[in-house]
Amino acid sequence: MSSLVRYGNIWLAQVRYSTVREMMFKTNFILWIVVELAWFGLHLSFIQFLYLQVNTVAGWTKWEMVLLISTNHLVQQIFQTFLMINLTKLPELIRNGKLDFFLAQPAPVQFLVSTRNFEPGSVVNTIVAVIVCIIAYAHLPMSASLIGLLLFPMLVIFGVLIHYAMLLMLMSLAFWMTRAQGFINAYYSVFQIARLPREAFHGVTRIIFTWAVPLLLIANVPVRTLLDGMQGRDLVGMGAVTSLLLVSSTVVFQAGLRRYGSASS
Repeated sequence: MSSLVRYGNIWLAQVRYSTVREMMFKTNFILWIVVELAWFGLHLSFIQFLYLQVNTVAGWTKWEMVLLISTNHLVQQIFQTFLMINLTKLPELIRNGKLDFFLAQPAPVQFLVSTRNFEPGSVVNTIVAVIVCIIAYAHLPMSASLIGLLLFPMLVIFGVLIHYAMLLMLMSLAFWMTRAQGFINAYYSVFQIARLPREAFHGVTRIIFTWAVPLLLIANVPVRTLLDGMQGRDLVGMGAVTSLLLVSSTVVFQAGLRRYGSASS
């Protein structure tokens, strides 16, 4: 319990520092929010245009699709607020040797590396995503089950953790490769799959992006649980995949850290 309190205090101190630093550059802060909102708005505009031509896509109605897009955006913004901003800087810390600073701190390196910065601009976009989720759900004809409402936030957190584990493994490759920064662009491109309906995929592709690279779990499972109630197979599968990825990413990071320590010595 005392360790959790200590880590919480460290995290809060980092949040305060990041927020103060970000507020020193208010123009950049505002522009970041505007760009993210414009990108989100572009996705929603595309959905509006698409459903002028059709009634459903892979069995999803317009407002179900808006709920899917906004849930994916919610997961992405939470991830970006707390974790992604840190993971993308890991290759640079390894390359220039600044990771040594974290090795000297009295806290786990993975915790410090993952949480040292906080992106306050993404908080605004997170709130917007929540509002759009509520609006989309209000336009749907069915009413939510209590279990669906209770599980939805937990499954959103699972989605954030899936993103975290996959990106941590990718960025940890920098311990063995001099130019792992290019994986960030690849990740940006691939994670767009998470906003698509799982029913649009078939055969091997669906299996790969559901269980091997589980992007189709991130938003699809929370939305389907909210709409249809508890789906045992999906819930167990998402929990198991999340746990496996978190363990795997920690193993990969720790292996890279041992290599980094050996090289430094």
